[in-house]
Amino acid sequence: MPRATGLAAEIKRARDVEVVLHKGHGGVFEVVYEGELIFSKKATGRFPETQEVLDRIPAG
Repeated sequence: MPRATGLAAEIKRARDVEVVLHKGHGGVFEVVYEGELIFSKKATGRFPETQEVLDRIPAG
């Protein structure tokens, strides 16, 4: 979960939004913003780059 924790910290720092991590299983990693799925590791087969997540979250 260190990668998820690092990404969460970067999102909070860059976009000043609340980040909530939910421990999953089976390698599932999803990023949801305002109820919309903006990244899925299951769909892409990889962990997201920080910038691609930030690009999908509007700056405050």
